[in-house]
Amino acid sequence: MKVDLFDFDLPPERIALRPASPRDSSRLLVLDGEATRDLAVTDLPGQLRAGDLLVFNDTRVIPAQLQGTRGDARIGATLHKREGPRRWRAFIRNARRLREGDSIDFGAGVSAIASDRAEDGSLALTFAGDEPVELLLERAGRMPLPPYIAARRAADARDAEDYQTMFAAEKGAVAAPTAALHFTPELMAHFAEAGIGHATLTLHVGAGTFLPVKAEDTDAHRMHAEWGRIDAPTADRLNQVRRDGGRVIAVGTTSLRLIESATGEDKVIRPFEGDTAIFITPGYRFRGVDGLVTNFHLPRSTLFMLVSALMGRDRMQAAYAHAIEKGYRFYSYGDSSLLLP
Repeated sequence: MKVDLFDFDLPPERIALRPASPRDSSRLLVLDGEATRDLAVTDLPGQLRAGDLLVFNDTRVIPAQLQGTRGDARIGATLHKREGPRRWRAFIRNARRLREGDSIDFGAGVSAIASDRAEDGSLALTFAGDEPVELLLERAGRMPLPPYIAARRAADARDAEDYQTMFAAEKGAVAAPTAALHFTPELMAHFAEAGIGHATLTLHVGAGTFLPVKAEDTDAHRMHAEWGRIDAPTADRLNQVRRDGGRVIAVGTTSLRLIESATGEDKVIRPFEGDTAIFITPGYRFRGVDGLVTNFHLPRSTLFMLVSALMGRDRMQAAYAHAIEKGYRFYSYGDSSLLLP
């Protein structure tokens, strides 16, 4: 499909630079079949049914953005995928000043050797020393805000808390699974009272999620890979929910992509551990999920293509036009939507 079919005009003032406070006070656009409703995230329990199950991504964002020097050159690095105990793949700013084999000094006693430049321009960084890389990043790194926020303001102390979900446990993401940022302990208590359960899986979101689709046709786009895991008890639980007539509602496109990666043609969800580069576009037949809670996505992005596959491209274009007209806040710190095909 032509990528420009997924384009739309978004006024810059619709991009949220801070999350709502409290988190569950965000607005919620509900697309339930052909029905459209303007609600709040606190209304979400009433939009689901007893026996439904919400599936959250429990990945935790690490301070994966680094500023360093190589000689007199300033080098920026955003880690996006672990390749070994001390080695991470990274997108590099000012990469033209960096050669393979160069050492980058990130300060605070943290340095790394650059190697293996890939087709997408990324380099592998192998960190020196014996300390766990996570400790090095705590000293030298900072929270990797999405580029559409970072271009308008610097990350600060608030982001260290704001850019983590209440489920964050497994360190390894360089971007938050932002659909879950709206959830609070109080809201989760309301789901429990309504007979709506929840489960967690892990998918370490990479910085590739923000890469633009440069190809003119979706068939020519190469999707980034991310590591994920669904354990056997969780897979069994998701399958049982559907056998009992409940619905599996993914919270976030990361949860959805991992569930679909783990689901066979027979619609059985199986344990999964490894990389997934699943690319979902209109025409895809969903096998493992029955609905999605998600924020509002960038034009021409793989994520807008995914929601278009779930609900239909014309439906999503109309829904986004409605959201823009009604003043919904977009992207990572923005408002939410519930998509029920």
